[in-house]
Amino acid sequence: MSLTRRDFARRSAITGAGVALAGSVGALATAPNALASTETDTDGAGEASGAKHGGVGYGPLLPDPDGLLALPAGFSYRVITYSGRTKLESGEFTPSNHDGTSTFRGPRGATLLVNNHELKGPRADWPHPVPLTEGLVYDPAASGGCTVVEVRHDKVAEWVGIAGTSTNCAGGNTPWGTWLTCEETEDKAGQNGMTKDHGYVFEVDPVDHRRNRGPKPIKALGRYAHEAVVVDPKRGRLYLTEDAAGPNGLLYRWTPPQGFEHGHGQLATLADDAGSLQAFKCFDSGGKFVDDLSRATKIGTVYGVDWVDVPDRDAKTTSVRKQFTDGQVTRARKLEGMWWGDGGVYIVSSYARSESPVQHDGAVWFYDPKRRTLTLKVLIGVNPDPSVDGAFDGPDNITVSPYGGLVIAEDGEGIQHLFGATDSGRTYPIARNELNIGSEEEPEYSEFTGVTFSPDGGTLFANIQDPGIMLAITGPWKRQKRG
Repeated sequence: MSLTRRDFARRSAITGAGVALAGSVGALATAPNALASTETDTDGAGEASGAKHGGVGYGPLLPDPDGLLALPAGFSYRVITYSGRTKLESGEFTPSNHDGTSTFRGPRGATLLVNNHELKGPRADWPHPVPLTEGLVYDPAASGGCTVVEVRHDKVAEWVGIAGTSTNCAGGNTPWGTWLTCEETEDKAGQNGMTKDHGYVFEVDPVDHRRNRGPKPIKALGRYAHEAVVVDPKRGRLYLTEDAAGPNGLLYRWTPPQGFEHGHGQLATLADDAGSLQAFKCFDSGGKFVDDLSRATKIGTVYGVDWVDVPDRDAKTTSVRKQFTDGQVTRARKLEGMWWGDGGVYIVSSYARSESPVQHDGAVWFYDPKRRTLTLKVLIGVNPDPSVDGAFDGPDNITVSPYGGLVIAEDGEGIQHLFGATDSGRTYPIARNELNIGSEEEPEYSEFTGVTFSPDGGTLFANIQDPGIMLAITGPWKRQKRG
């Protein structure tokens, strides 16, 4: 049943002027550009341990003598994998272009991570593609896939989880302990050297290697430039983002068929047209259709959400997002990372430029499936000078922090950070990428990806995408004050 405009207007009147903040993160900024400057209390930042720092965040970032990762005092990092340096159990080098990642509890106290490798096109284009491990290959022409990393005390092991997929960007974990890896491409067989159609979601089991054999795309979830996916553990629905332009991408919802029960490998057993795949359509408290999420310029903006059936989810002749005319669906630029928390879905729109009605340098929305409302939580104004440290722009991968608020991986221009946002809206730096892959005259710093905490909350894992480095960050984590 759709959420009618009358229903939404009535709910808006009850909650007050159409602003119903859902979830514990709350409004994470108060005006455009509010997150474009670091608001962190640096009292006590000079303490050697960093443990006595009493304000929001952990104090200023200290330069790394090894030129890799700047962290607050008292924090340290460990390199877990490094493309072209560390090796898989099979002897090949760790693949490059690390992206979306999640952690899982492994045997005997180990932490398991499934790590996407965002490699597009023919294998010959990359020095370190994902190895074509027998039984784990979808398309032998494709260069991407996932590796599984086991971290146990001082020992690290890595092996292939799936190979022969393309442009594995983000994805999402499942309540039953697996990883859904998303292909951010629409390449079909015969394009860019591919021998099979791509643009699908695949399931990877980090614990039971046997379940990864004979990989099969989950076609019921559609074929498009997938970015991320989350599972509603209560209702069984999946939400998926699309990172595409010309026209801008969409947010999707997949509802399982009646009687379907989730579990290990069950998604792959579905018929190609199983369940319903729908795209979102938003309207404001006055019932007016919203064509693009960038129209929202005020934190706390709440939209009602309806869902519109996708005509041809496999995009046999027309890309899914192009199957809708203006007025049928709501669009957004750079729909990227997602994370389930606080009873709903946090959704990132990394930036909006000339292809969108209003420009910004990042937004985070929260979708409440119970109320069927979408609330703007974070809005970052256009960063006037990304080369200057201190400003944040281009949020991408996100995670809900066990210490309150969000942790966000930056994929913007210029300097790249991991940064936090508290429940009340204050932001603070956690790390800065100091690995210059450009030149001294024109420095360049790769984006952060795959931000995720260990199951016990003691370690923050994150990747530097280029050349492909997985890092484990530890330190005096603490519950962040609301400020």
